[in-house]
Amino acid sequence: MTERYVGALDQGTTGTRFMVFDRAGTVVGEAYETHEQRYPEPGWVEHDPVEIWENAKSVTQSALADAGVAADRLAGIGVTNQRETTLLWDRATGEPVHDAIVWQDRRTTDRVEALRETGVADEIRAKTGLQPDAYFSATKVEWLLENAAPIKTRRARPADLRDRAADGEVLFGTIDSWLIYKLTGRHVTDVTNASRTMLFDVHDLAWDDELLGEFGVPEACLPEVRPSSDEDFYGTTDPEGFLGAAVPVAAALGDQQAALFGQTCFEPGEVKSTYGTGSFVLLNTGEEAVDSDHGLLTTVGFQRSGEPAKYALEGSIFVTGAAIEWLADVGLVENPAETERLARSVDSTDGVYVVPAFAGLGAPHWDQRARGTILGLTRGTRREHVVRATLEAIGYRTRDVVEAMVADSGIEPARLKVDGGAVENDFLCQLQADALDLDIVRPEVDETTALGAAYAAGLAVGYWDDLDELRANWRVDREFVPEMDPDRADAKYGRWTEAVERSRDWARDDEA
Repeated sequence: MTERYVGALDQGTTGTRFMVFDRAGTVVGEAYETHEQRYPEPGWVEHDPVEIWENAKSVTQSALADAGVAADRLAGIGVTNQRETTLLWDRATGEPVHDAIVWQDRRTTDRVEALRETGVADEIRAKTGLQPDAYFSATKVEWLLENAAPIKTRRARPADLRDRAADGEVLFGTIDSWLIYKLTGRHVTDVTNASRTMLFDVHDLAWDDELLGEFGVPEACLPEVRPSSDEDFYGTTDPEGFLGAAVPVAAALGDQQAALFGQTCFEPGEVKSTYGTGSFVLLNTGEEAVDSDHGLLTTVGFQRSGEPAKYALEGSIFVTGAAIEWLADVGLVENPAETERLARSVDSTDGVYVVPAFAGLGAPHWDQRARGTILGLTRGTRREHVVRATLEAIGYRTRDVVEAMVADSGIEPARLKVDGGAVENDFLCQLQADALDLDIVRPEVDETTALGAAYAAGLAVGYWDDLDELRANWRVDREFVPEMDPDRADAKYGRWTEAVERSRDWARDDEA
């Protein structure tokens, strides 16, 4: 019998990856391409959806070639994506009407502040589990419907975007919906991505009419919401299309939920942190949607066909890997891989603290006007100190979130499973163990976002039988145990919290 495989299309903030996995969860082929980051105004971030789609096709073909696998040997494909990033496209032509507005974008900050002032924020929080923020999709799609240029109807007459959306001629989606539409022609999303829009009631698992009215989003433009791992599939690829085969697209999850699934955090109390452009800590809370009193988000963790949704508490940290990239952008390092050597070359930060609030502060602070800050500089400060302080900041921001998680759930995690590109840095992993006073566990396959999407798709099509089979695939690469005296770690963290306060409420509307 010809061996079969499962593919994962992983569309992230900085690039797009396709990975091919075998039954052991081993990578047998992969390819990756970056895409352009567009900054049309300060605080604005956009991506070209067409470029993303072209890259998605390219990396899929390249990964299959790398694996030596024909497309018809894929049992299924899972899609995972940068969450909250929002776009509109024309149903008839399949063309976007504007660049996608990225999750990091802050253009709707004033709108969010107005929501808080009018008291709508508490209602949003109760229904969606989300802290109202420009991060989420609702104010982004509202902005697009109001500000994107009108496009022509089939009668070649310009029409208002909101009117066209109300007629179902213009479609709204996050990146998963866009890719699935291009792959299958169907307009669908999954519960995890829907739960990040600020338009979706996570308790009823349905679009909320009152929130749609608040943001002026017509129901006709919304995707159908389906389970993350879908035995009925989202659709199949066109056998006449770029793959030349009809492959089931059987799963979709937002990237952080996909990593939770890929780390096999299937049971309540299991927790993972993914270090990418941002960092995201998720704690599985089972079938209970736990409300947070400490600045965390209640979100859908995943859902399998015919089963109740599983929920998670999430701490969203907007900037981690992006802080390391910033070090290269300003010439403090030649490349991100150099940070480990430079940080090890000094015994401490020499009193320097970096707060990488380049896009504001997410959980548990939720300060859209916080900005990046460096404190403690002296004439003796060298780049090595700043580099080390930047890595330490990643550990401290994670501690911010984990402490809030413990306060909300009452669960003291025994270990933290980590993944993402930044965890290849052993020094960073050890810093994280010391900052949290927790064991840090790094798996052999650190691209667990793609692995989770593949697992969800494979379960849907019967490639894997059950969750126990996936647990058996999970293998530890290395475990990092705390080495720093806890009192010293607490003192350093206390100083960090002072630095955070200095960074807050800094940005002003009248400043460029």
